[in-house]
Amino acid sequence: MAVANRPACDGLFIISLIVIVSLMVGTSSAQLNATFYSGTCPNASAIVRSTIQQALQSDTRIGASLIRLHFHDCFVNGCDASILLDDTGSIQSEKSAGPNANSARGFNVVDNIKTALENACPGVVSCSDVLALASEASVSLAGGPSWTVLLGRRDSLTANLAGANSAIPSPVESLSNITSKFSAVGLNTNDLVALSGAHTFGRARCGVFNNRLFNFSGTGNPDPTLNSTLLSSLQQLCPQNGSASTITNLDLSTPDAFDNNYFNNLQSNNGLLQSDQELFSTTVSSTIAIVTSFASNQTLFFQVFAQSMINMGNISPLTGSNGEIRLDCKKVNGS
Repeated sequence: MAVANRPACDGLFIISLIVIVSLMVGTSSAQLNATFYSGTCPNASAIVRSTIQQALQSDTRIGASLIRLHFHDCFVNGCDASILLDDTGSIQSEKSAGPNANSARGFNVVDNIKTALENACPGVVSCSDVLALASEASVSLAGGPSWTVLLGRRDSLTANLAGANSAIPSPVESLSNITSKFSAVGLNTNDLVALSGAHTFGRARCGVFNNRLFNFSGTGNPDPTLNSTLLSSLQQLCPQNGSASTITNLDLSTPDAFDNNYFNNLQSNNGLLQSDQELFSTTVSSTIAIVTSFASNQTLFFQVFAQSMINMGNISPLTGSNGEIRLDCKKVNGS
């Protein structure tokens, strides 16, 4: 674990260089641009933001749920709103995939946003751009960074259930596997650590972390990288043979705020998910220095996170005449 003791400035320098390069090339997705709706729906961003503000009044976790939809969408066939499609005779919905079933949520708020946009600018703003705009609004409303959302995505005509089952990173996977899944969509280790920081707000079900509590990897013992105090409280919350749907905060200290406490938690072995704690506890991993840098410098985390969200939003968008602008995010037009 000697790597964990390297000075934070090493990671800071490395990440700073990455940010500079990313700012030069990361926003170059040819057909997406920040002013795409300036002439056709100039208030699109404000409409998205106000709808989320209203939703937050009755659901404090909705922001985290909305950014998760964008993440799970982009990792399957690119950022095309395929995750929003319901089952039909010809479409197998991604909503029933393992990473999404009984956990992906916020679809009703997406529908409310789309309805408001259709009332203001009929047939103009895509559902995939709704997810991108909603992610930025959700983060900034929780105290996190703002960024310029690139727009112009169009919506898919189908879904990919098999892809959702295989391509979305799992909270019980090894860091090596997760790194490979990020690499497959053009995202690097810097993006992986930064985007994992979205777990600074929101909740998780017992079913996605109870593998750590009693019989980790078939050892008959809990995950040794789990803080003993947190372990005791989680074993009470999620007893063996208990409900897998009980939820708890991803961030112990500031569960509804977007900040860098997630990374401080990892340094204390207080990461809730296996995939979170592995970022700091995997021996000699390059992720350790990045975690250390983000834990000591929230401004740096915010800067890198914003760029990584732009990078993720650039994954294989449908543009031009590809796809369509769905009128109802749950179904393709004319169905």
